[in-house]
Amino acid sequence: MEAALAEGAGQGIAGDVVARCLLSEAIRIFRLGRTNDDIAAELTAAIDNLDEDAPLSFIRP
Repeated sequence: MEAALAEGAGQGIAGDVVARCLLSEAIRIFRLGRTNDDIAAELTAAIDNLDEDAPLSFIRP
């Protein structure tokens, strides 16, 4: 991740653009062996836990 961000910065590419490209590549790799529903569940879990100050969603009451 740090190497990709550093390379992007060296080429004038913003970190959020690099991250978006990495996310797209991760999804492409997921699709090689996972169903769309499984990928969606993975992404939903990440979304549900965006707030680093809140307890993880799977341990919330």
